[in-house]
Amino acid sequence: MTENFDPAALMRRNIRALVPYSTARDEFSGEGITAWLDANENPFDNGVNRYPDPHQKELKSVISRIFGAPTDTIFIGGAGSDEAIDILMRIFCRPGLDNIVIIAPTYGVYEVSAAINDVEVRQVSLGDGYSLPVAALVDAADANTRLTWVCSPNNPTGNAFAVEDLSDLARRVGGMLVIDEAYVDFSDKGSMLPILDRFPNVVILRTLSKARGMASLRLGMAFCHPSVAKAMAMVKYPYNVNGPTQREVARRLMEHEDITDMIETIISERKRLERELPSKPGVRKVHPSDANFLLVEFDDPDAVYDMLLHGGALVRNRNRVRGCAGCLRITVGTPEQNELLLELLDSTGKKI
Repeated sequence: MTENFDPAALMRRNIRALVPYSTARDEFSGEGITAWLDANENPFDNGVNRYPDPHQKELKSVISRIFGAPTDTIFIGGAGSDEAIDILMRIFCRPGLDNIVIIAPTYGVYEVSAAINDVEVRQVSLGDGYSLPVAALVDAADANTRLTWVCSPNNPTGNAFAVEDLSDLARRVGGMLVIDEAYVDFSDKGSMLPILDRFPNVVILRTLSKARGMASLRLGMAFCHPSVAKAMAMVKYPYNVNGPTQREVARRLMEHEDITDMIETIISERKRLERELPSKPGVRKVHPSDANFLLVEFDDPDAVYDMLLHGGALVRNRNRVRGCAGCLRITVGTPEQNELLLELLDSTGKKI
């Protein structure tokens, strides 16, 4: 794709023609209002009686400064990145006609969202060592391919793809390329965000649930060409992020802008698990990781899963996921939680 490519050309015609829902406050600009009588709200102030800003202007300003992206390239989702995933499907894919291309294995919501929207899914298996099959992804597309999805670092494999490879894919792919960077803070492979302006056909997904520890607040972001961000804002529900969440996220981002120490601790613990897990009974392989989790292959993953569960440690069984046979996905916990995991694996080895 060239730098002057217009993503709107790929959008569904009804989306391009859409007149979004607007409020009286969208139409009003200025100050001096003391009687808000436009939105049928309860007039008695209790801190949450007014509708939130549907455009999240203050929060976008904070995100823009921290992530280094212009505000007109930012979409904010109130259900984490999953809202952005669904909205992108609805903007670009015609139900029953268009298709998407995904790597396999990868994050399952892409496929679920496609099924909900009646969109065909074309899976391309990762290469040796879970490498990115750029040529195969390009070949899997046809004239009706609207979105190609790449999670980097990938879930559940844990490995990140080089920015050079992702850039190559962005130049060659048909349609839009969506790069899910939910785990990028734990990787030294780099992000596509600093060079996003070179690729109008790229959408980058980010989340506050992982490195920034706000999973309960359910807020995700998409960074993209302004025309895509505008379309996403038109398609979303008007008040998709509630007021308390907007304020709390902004406060936490400003008060805890530097999360280096926490990330370094998680990476240090990940490296510790990478060193110690191979010696545990029943462990066949620990796959390299650029994320805050490890994909670990066991002789008997189902038995290990059950034993860990009974010992108080819940992990994710990926044994039946394509490309992950024999594997459990283990999140890197606190030093104490990781110690419990290692102790349980020592004991489970004696019982299996």
